[in-house]
Amino acid sequence: MTQQDWVRWHDAYDEPGSSLKDRLDIVRTWVGTALDEGAARVVSLCAGQGRDLLPVLAGHPRRGRVRARLVELDERNVAAARSAAPEGVEVVCGDAAVTGSYAGAVPADLVLACGIFGNITDDDIRRTVATLPQLCAPGAMVIWTRGRHEPDLVPAICAWFEGCGFERVAVEGEGTKYGVGVHRYAGPQVALEPAERMFTFIR
Repeated sequence: MTQQDWVRWHDAYDEPGSSLKDRLDIVRTWVGTALDEGAARVVSLCAGQGRDLLPVLAGHPRRGRVRARLVELDERNVAAARSAAPEGVEVVCGDAAVTGSYAGAVPADLVLACGIFGNITDDDIRRTVATLPQLCAPGAMVIWTRGRHEPDLVPAICAWFEGCGFERVAVEGEGTKYGVGVHRYAGPQVALEPAERMFTFIR
């Protein structure tokens, strides 16, 4: 199996009309909504170059009051994210699948899990969803994505979230190649168990 080049993967963000560009626009809209609502602590799993968060944060009036941690394994993407990160944003080169990568940055008000669920097994998706309460403050918004190729797993992922203490806010992308889910954590704060592994990429 050919190893995915996670730097070149970002190229589609720059192609007008591409499904990835359309997905990015929706994610950014929801990031802006979360910041408008007062999100002050943000974590991003498998953050890549931070394109979903950093441009929105840079132009937001509350940017000086937001603290964020982006976790990304590819050193080239880390370098790109760091070059664009404003004050208050920490970009960590590390394994986003390990809960310990978020120690000191959680509980967060906004959790980004974009570009992950299409690259891991269904069991790992369920495990990740079940672990996300450890990263969330009560009322936190979680934004996640998943391609809508058949079999479309988006409805099942929504059910998994809702079985783990989350309430559905929105699901976008029906009839397209992508799905963007937004859930709000309605449960109590859960202590971080720093040695847990949520997922393993299969691509």
